[in-house]
Amino acid sequence: MANRHLSRSIVLQSLYEWDFNNFRSTKSMDGLYEVKNIEESPKLKKIVSHNIDKFGPGIEDASFVWGIIQGIVGRLKKIDIILEKGAPEWPIEQIAFIDRNVLRIGIYELLFVDREEVPPKVAINESIELAKTFGGESSGKFINGVLGTIYREIGEPMKDDSTEKAQERREKESVEKGETNQTENKSSDKKEEAKKEDKNGATEENKNINI
Repeated sequence: MANRHLSRSIVLQSLYEWDFNNFRSTKSMDGLYEVKNIEESPKLKKIVSHNIDKFGPGIEDASFVWGIIQGIVGRLKKIDIILEKGAPEWPIEQIAFIDRNVLRIGIYELLFVDREEVPPKVAINESIELAKTFGGESSGKFINGVLGTIYREIGEPMKDDSTEKAQERREKESVEKGETNQTENKSSDKKEEAKKEDKNGATEENKNINI
């Protein structure tokens, strides 16, 4: 999980830089919203690649970074609308660059990622940790408040499902899947044995006929 936390840090650094550079030159979000795929933004692609090389030389699989980036970029306008509803007193342009990009990561993982892969509590806690590490003194509390509001709005899914329980469930499903495969293999072996017996029986029968 340490690799994933580092990956999210790289995602945050990359989104922050992309957002900051765009807003500094245009004073608008429109340039960000126009991008629907990371391939459409050589600048963002270069930023992400640079940050992976600089901050994540030990990352085993950089696809997790690219996946979050693409997931956010492709839904950025929708994510920002949800963000503004979760923080109605704060127009997005007035939210600190770090905070709003932490929220984008949190909202994306909370609403658009498989909950078996990233449980809601993990999405929220990871965002709070990013805010505490990279944001201001009150960033963690702010992120917690906004994501908590959104979480309640969607009905608090998996509220009583701890990370340990989720892990236990995945392990159980894996074991059950393994047992199913073993059963299928045994069944397949029995079928092969039956075929061999039928074939051998037919051979013996043919021998008897020839005699």
